[in-house]
Parts: sequence; structure tokens; C-alpha cells
Amino acid sequence: MVKVCCIGAGYVGGPTMAVIALKCPKVVVTVVDISSQRINGWNSDHLPIYEPGLDDVVKQCRGKNLFFSTDVEKHVSEADIVFVSVNTPTKTHGLGAGKAADLTYWESAARMIADVSKSDKIVVEKSTVPVKTAEAIERILTHNNKGINFTILSNPEFLAEGTAIEDLFKPDRVLIGGRETPDGQKAIQTLKEVYANWVPEEKILCTNLWSAELSKLAANAFLAQRISSVNAMSALCEATGADVAQVSHSIGTDSRIGPKFLNASVGFGGSCFQKDILNLVYICECNGLPEVANYWKQVVKVNDYQKTRFVNRVVSSMFNTISNKKIAVLGFAFKKDTGDTRETPAIDVCKGLLGDKAKLSIYDPQVTEDQITKDLSMRKFDKDHPAHLQPPSPTSIKQVSVVWDAYEAVKDSHGLCILTEWDEFKKLDYQKVYDSMQKPAFIFDGRNVVDVKKTREIGFIVYSIGKPLDPWLKDMPAVVA
Repeated sequence: MVKVCCIGAGYVGGPTMAVIALKCPKVVVTVVDISSQRINGWNSDHLPIYEPGLDDVVKQCRGKNLFFSTDVEKHVSEADIVFVSVNTPTKTHGLGAGKAADLTYWESAARMIADVSKSDKIVVEKSTVPVKTAEAIERILTHNNKGINFTILSNPEFLAEGTAIEDLFKPDRVLIGGRETPDGQKAIQTLKEVYANWVPEEKILCTNLWSAELSKLAANAFLAQRISSVNAMSALCEATGADVAQVSHSIGTDSRIGPKFLNASVGFGGSCFQKDILNLVYICECNGLPEVANYWKQVVKVNDYQKTRFVNRVVSSMFNTISNKKIAVLGFAFKKDTGDTRETPAIDVCKGLLGDKAKLSIYDPQVTEDQITKDLSMRKFDKDHPAHLQPPSPTSIKQVSVVWDAYEAVKDSHGLCILTEWDEFKKLDYQKVYDSMQKPAFIFDGRNVVDVKKTREIGFIVYSIGKPLDPWLKDMPAVVA
């Protein structure tokens, strides 16, 4: 019976291993993590992450061939295949700060694997890592091998939060990269046989190590680039009276382009896009490719511009001051159907509004008050580190209240910002919302979820990203100096 161990019980490790356990009943899967709080969560009825369908998968397998443990060394030692799914945050100081990936956790995991192993192992990169990381890890393992054979594979994840289980059940592709040696090819075949339990063979792609590592960074960069492209067009649409939804639809009907990732918004977020692009930028710079680095840098710049533009639109529309005005914020997660707030545009938007002395009332159906407080008080990139290594955050923030009902959030507010496209925000009774707000009542729709025509008929002044401007807004500057 094959024994699989995954180091790291986060957004990637937990769901991926749960699906492997479900689809491969003859494989024993153990997910290990040094955080007892996280492991206790995985062993409880309240899993530490929210993902549609995940509960059912875990309940079907837990205690049978799926286990969660803090005894890291024991399970790594016993495993045939070790997946490493640890944090690879952006460096905050030293060489490459603000761009390069911090491989501290990866290196310590590799040293621990070398230290506790008593039998040959296949070590699989599951975290998003820079190109050539496998080579560095290989050196650490081979220099500490005590006669044990380690084979490194790269098996990047391509999950989208909110549909991770569906993505795992029916992946577009599974990518496995390995050395072009007999041992490397044998290891690829071993991992391929695991996935072949449910993934059609033609969807399991085998490449060399470097191609697999770079493919992950490239995929995220291309997706983020599409979002920044349509967001750049949204600014032009507002300036010219065009409708970005109509432009996107028109572009998306071209079979060479396709319709996905063409929804204009307040900006992209999530744990990967910005981190991976900055990493790509750093790799390009290190390889003497400044023009390529600058090209990808612009994707992040446009994303930052979109968030700043949104905040400026809120302030300028409301008589150029939001000081002591209550602003309702609906949605804090970086997208619907997830509780993940990493790099969510809501953080920068809320900080921008707080910088102008607004009072915020925030509601998100999946994000806790503790998490929102942490996010609004943390420095950039701190959140990428494991919870026990993050700096302590205050229990509350002046000018911010977190509520558990959308109608409570909007009550007596001057303006309403929609920052996550949760389905429930489309179904709100906007007449009831309007009646409870101060007048004039503003909606700033950062996700284009409201019916602009209907809400304007109710009496709202509506700003919707990339849509023709409300007459009220036409007289207001789009950017505040």
C-alpha cells in the first residue's frame, strides 16, 4: 500500500490530499502541519478553510485512509511520496525584498525530510516556487542523504478557490515535471499512476522540472494579465461612455480570446497572482531580462491603479470628503465562495477609505471579525507567513465595525461599496437598503453585481466599474490629487 504524506495543511495541501484519498482508496494519505490549531480544525466538524464540497470529501475519508497529524517527522519518515505544500511568501527584507520568493520554509522542510528519512522517497513540490528551486532542494537532500535516494518532482496546483474540489475532480490538466533520468522518469510514472485513478491519461502532462515550475508562474501571470487588461479598458470605458460589459462580451466571442477572466472589477486578489508575478519579475531581472520584467510589473501596477481609482471615485463623488461618514463595505474575501482574504482588493480599498477618515461597517458571509482586523492592521506580505509567525494584531480598529448582516452594515450609511461578488448581494432588497441610508445614497459597485438601471430608479447615485457614468459623477473628477 502506497503511503503519501503532505507537509502543510493549508488551502492547497488539505483539499488536494482529501481528493487523492477519496479517489485512491488503496493509498494512505496523511497531512501534517506544525500548527496544532490547524490540524485540530481538520479533525473537527469545522474545517479551517471554506471550500464548497470539501466537507463531504473529508468526512467520507477521514479516519479510513485520510489522516491529519502534528507528528510531522513520523509520517514523513514512513511515506513513499512526500508532497511539500508550505508557504512561499514574498521576501520582506534582504536581497530581492518585495519580489523574490522566501524559501525559508521550503528549505527547512527539505532538511527535515533528509534528516528523518530511512527509505528512498519521491519528494514533490506542490507549493508555487521559483524556477530552479527543485535543483536547490535536490542539492540539500543529496548532500544529507545517508545513502538514501531522493527523487524530486514538480507537480504545481492549478486550483481556483471557490471551485477547488471541482477543479480536483475534473482538472484541465495535471502537470508532473521530473528529471530526464531513469530515476526521474520512474518517479514521474509512480505519481502518474496515483492521478490515473481518476484523471484521463491525456490530461496528465509530463515535462522536465524547469518547464513544470515555470508553467505555474506563467499560468498565473497570464490570468492576472487578462484581468488587468480588462480593468485598464474599464477606465477608458468610463472616460468615453462605453460599457465595459459590452466590450468584454464582444471581445470574448472571439474564439482566439474566449470569455473567461474578462470581468472588470476593483482588482484581482488571492494568494498567488501578485506573488507569482513579482516572483516572475525577479527571475527575469536576475536573468538579465529587464524589458520582460517591466512588462510583467505593469500588470501589478494596473491592479494597484484600479484600487486607487476606486477609492478616489468614492471620495470625489461624496463632496470630496468622507471624514466621519459611515461607509458600508459588502464583501471582504478576494472573491465569492471562499473565506480567503489574502491580497484581497478590499484591504487596500478599506485602508484608502480609512486614510480619508471614513467610518467603515463591513459585512462578509465567510470572513470573521478577527481576520478583517488582522488584515487591516498587518503590513504587506506579513500574511503570507504561517499564523504563529505573524505579528500580533489589535483586537479592534477604531473607525471599523464588523457586522453579520448586510442590512445592518448599510443602515445610516452615506455610501455602499460592493467589493466581493457574493450572490446574496445581487438579491438584496435595494429599496429597503435605500430607505435605511443617508441621502443622497451612493452605491460604488466594484464587482458589477447590481442592476444599475433599477437602483438608479430607486434613487441611488450609482458608480459601477467601467459603466457609463451617472450624471452626478460626470461633474466629479475621477482622480483626487
